[in-house]
Amino acid sequence: MDVRELVGQARQGRPRAVARLISLVENAVENAANAANTARAAGSAGSAGSAGSAGGDPAAPAAASRALREAMAELATGAARPHPARVIGLTGSPGVGKSTSTGMLIRAFRRRGSTVGVLAVDPSSPFTGGALLGDRVRMQDHATDPGVFIRSMSSRGHLGGLAWATPQALRVLEAAGCDVILVETVGVGQAEVEIARLADTTVVILAPGMGDGVQAAKAGILEVADVLVVNKADRDGVQTTVRELRNMTGLVETPWRPPIVTTVASKGEGADDLLAALDKHQAYLEESGEARRRRLARARDEIEAIALAQLRSRFAVLHGDRLDALAERLLGAETDPYAAADDLIAALR
Repeated sequence: MDVRELVGQARQGRPRAVARLISLVENAVENAANAANTARAAGSAGSAGSAGSAGGDPAAPAAASRALREAMAELATGAARPHPARVIGLTGSPGVGKSTSTGMLIRAFRRRGSTVGVLAVDPSSPFTGGALLGDRVRMQDHATDPGVFIRSMSSRGHLGGLAWATPQALRVLEAAGCDVILVETVGVGQAEVEIARLADTTVVILAPGMGDGVQAAKAGILEVADVLVVNKADRDGVQTTVRELRNMTGLVETPWRPPIVTTVASKGEGADDLLAALDKHQAYLEESGEARRRRLARARDEIEAIALAQLRSRFAVLHGDRLDALAERLLGAETDPYAAADDLIAALR
């Protein structure tokens, strides 16, 4: 099946075509990264033989890249949807109930008749690059619902709580007709707040008794939260956590103050309150013009990431030896790092 036919079937909402397109995206991104790493390793070794030792078809990355370009051209151009999909990001520390909360939101949106796409990003093994994909295991209740598409993705070492291919996968799900796209990140730590640049609404999930209030403040997560959820509200200490969050959010002067919602996602409690908070934020985004600003920023980030990846690949392929020579000069106190960087950039012109 050619790419154009695959995209056509994905636009009709056929799950197999959607899955194949997202696989194409993931594989093309991974192949590009592997090709760059192989070229970099070959340059460091100073011989072409190193590149061949990586194994695999040397033409595969180029073919995958062409297929990805063709798919993105088909998906991104043409008639735009009258109402773009709502992209809702869910993030928080491990163990707070992100996957259970995602499942609760799926049920809530499906009761409205909305079609839902889910991208659940799992941490990957540093040895094999694979992932347990536990998020998908926890959402099996929705596996047979034709109005729900769930895809687990491995982060493959990418920091920030997301996978490299997430922006392109979002484009695939939107083209497939999803009204709402839920993006669940890996358990975040300090500075892992990339989801805020990708989502229209960022939901930060916390749990009582885990010290999440202080940790969220340290990580800067509160600064990107549009809605705060205290899950597992049947535990002791929930009011203390809510009070801490209310005090922290009260210190920041912003046009939008994140509402705090308590839930027990495992029992479905608080789903209506969470949905109301999400709707209220969506209305704020549309009325203030913030929705368009965020989508423009998302488009800029996507273009920039692709451009930087291509530049990085060109550096790896063309300038391995030059980079090694400059590194030797830097160690020998014959140049400075800024002058060496200028030398590399000049070679690209």
